[in-house]
Amino acid sequence: MTDRAAVPAGAEVTAGAVVAALRAAGLTVATAESLTGGLLCATLVDVPGASTVVRGGVVAYATGLKASLLGVDPDRLAVTGPVDGLVAEQMARGARERTGADVAVATTGVAGPGPADGHPAGTVFLGLAADALPGGARHRALHLPGDRPQVRRATVAAALAELLAVVTAT
Repeated sequence: MTDRAAVPAGAEVTAGAVVAALRAAGLTVATAESLTGGLLCATLVDVPGASTVVRGGVVAYATGLKASLLGVDPDRLAVTGPVDGLVAEQMARGARERTGADVAVATTGVAGPGPADGHPAGTVFLGLAADALPGGARHRALHLPGDRPQVRRATVAAALAELLAVVTAT
């Protein structure tokens, strides 16, 4: 399921707000990262006390690792490649299952500088997995401007916003 709901434009969600919301809800989180290469998990663990809510993160940069480490369907990867909304959902589900987290978020896409896998730079998919979501998971497609570092940072910001929305909805 694609969900384009997000935090209102102009509202910046901090990792501290996400960690605080997770703690208040009694929930834990895990990450599954491709294009962000661990930046999302690192951003969360920069927050003092994050160890009470962050279970861990998996960086599956190589396509094959998405299947072997996170359980993404290899047939899906063969058809769509790694830049796909359902791949993002499966990454999030895999991270959640493998870490025992209550909520998981995944990032996959093309940071740039040029296109990859038939997608232009700035094409990003976020996957979220949690019991509170219909069907247990959803994804969100993003088209982000900027160079490689800007796309990666904007992806982390969007992932934090999505996490906060899921946590506060439970």
